[in-house]
Amino acid sequence: MHKLLITGGAGFIGSHVIRFFLEKYPNYKIYNLDKLTYAGNLENLKDIEENPNYHFIKGDIVDAVFIQDLFNTEQFDGVIHLAAESHVDRSISNPLEFVMTNVIGTVNLLNAAKANWNSFDGKRFYHVSTDEVYGSLGQTGLFTEKTSYDPHSPYSASKASSDHFVRAYNDTYGLPVVISNCSNNYGSHQFPEKLIPLCINNIKHNKSLPIYGDGKYTRDWLWVYDHARAIDMVYHRGLDGETYNIGGFNEWQNIDLVRTLCTLMDKKLGRAKGTSEKLITFVKDRPGHDLRYAIDANKIRTHLGFEPSVNFEEGLEKTVDWYLANEEWLEHVTSGSYKNYYKTQYTS
Repeated sequence: MHKLLITGGAGFIGSHVIRFFLEKYPNYKIYNLDKLTYAGNLENLKDIEENPNYHFIKGDIVDAVFIQDLFNTEQFDGVIHLAAESHVDRSISNPLEFVMTNVIGTVNLLNAAKANWNSFDGKRFYHVSTDEVYGSLGQTGLFTEKTSYDPHSPYSASKASSDHFVRAYNDTYGLPVVISNCSNNYGSHQFPEKLIPLCINNIKHNKSLPIYGDGKYTRDWLWVYDHARAIDMVYHRGLDGETYNIGGFNEWQNIDLVRTLCTLMDKKLGRAKGTSEKLITFVKDRPGHDLRYAIDANKIRTHLGFEPSVNFEEGLEKTVDWYLANEEWLEHVTSGSYKNYYKTQYTS
């Protein structure tokens, strides 16, 4: 059987990737390595935890000895590396934590793969990254795989550094690697410090909807299930040493997205139209806030045949329906020490 290590598999994107691979590849053994920090939640995978091809391992990718021993013991055939600190605001207050996880952790995984894979035949190290490494766009233009890196936050700088290390291990040691840089994901199981689930939860409880600056920051949005599909394509059919931008062909200004979400929530909750929009509150901008991200995803479309399976309105309604139907999950992940934090902070 193909033995695949997925790091950060208890998180938002990782849990969707694990579920997708288990359903599509019954001859794969999937190993989920996760530290279970605030954003990692095994409840995200309760429906597949009894699957005999699924194995959970609690551990920290910053622990080099642990990672090396894990590779020696399990003899993985491939790695899909999703584990990362990903919240921009948190990186501003604690950049070193992002360096340790996103840079040192990635290098530990690269070293373990290089040392363990005596032959690179049939092996693959797939590093999942972000469009934020490219910096900020003006009113026009798109990020391509050839766009120069220009990170503006400690988070994006740490991800840019990890991307460079992955490429360096391909160039220096011949390690078979692929990289993808994705746009903003949305969907079920996302920790509610992020814009869409935070707004869903706050609207439900008639709390303010904090919007940075003038709300005109623009992002490309990708439904998380479609991201899992794209990751499958890149892992199995991407070319060694290549980078693939994954986007939803779907740009929205934050303020327009939130207003659309308000209208949808009013409909779902049986409220008068315009009720939720009154909760919008503009707050002080964060340092180094990038104006616009937009992905040119034509390479993955042309080379691998990727197309989003839903439009944004469909994906947003599916997302809202899931959160409204899973109040127990939402209450659990927002309890304890993060309860006050998530009410006022988000990243987009």
